[in-house]
Amino acid sequence: MTTAAPTLTSWTIDASHSEVGFAVKHLMIATVRGRFGAVSGTVTFADGDYSHANADVTIDATSIDTREEKRDAHLRSADFFDAEHFPTLTFKSRRVQAVKADAFELVGDLTIKGITHDVTLDVGIEGFQKDPWGNQKAAFSATTTISRTAFGLTWNAALETGGVLVGDNVKISLDVQLLKTT
Repeated sequence: MTTAAPTLTSWTIDASHSEVGFAVKHLMIATVRGRFGAVSGTVTFADGDYSHANADVTIDATSIDTREEKRDAHLRSADFFDAEHFPTLTFKSRRVQAVKADAFELVGDLTIKGITHDVTLDVGIEGFQKDPWGNQKAAFSATTTISRTAFGLTWNAALETGGVLVGDNVKISLDVQLLKTT
């Protein structure tokens, strides 16, 4: 006897209430944080059952913001994201694993600068609520760490005292609010 897959509900990312952030070491001693201001996408899952969850997310590379315009321009350049030729970063999930009561792991393909690698997002279920206008909302948080050089973000500068200007490990954090569409 086969078990029928649960009925999935569709949600869209509420960009005005969501944030994609990152943190990377600078000079090997300090942490620089930034964010991408433009994120869109869809997520599907069954009420109370995340074993079939699916996400398709797009981030506008030109929306990078580290609170320093010269650095942001450099990050948009060919030295880093090459936003002129690769205007988006994408994440497309492939499977869910390690489902718990309030968390799960979402495995998928992250594409940056035309290079795709498998990543695992540690997802926390933050909650569900109706807004004052009757719209159903959901919130999730997620984290992962990637190697920026694995995605072709290889620019760096050697430090006189040893080490490098920009660290390789990038911590990514997402705080996403969703709007139920079906």
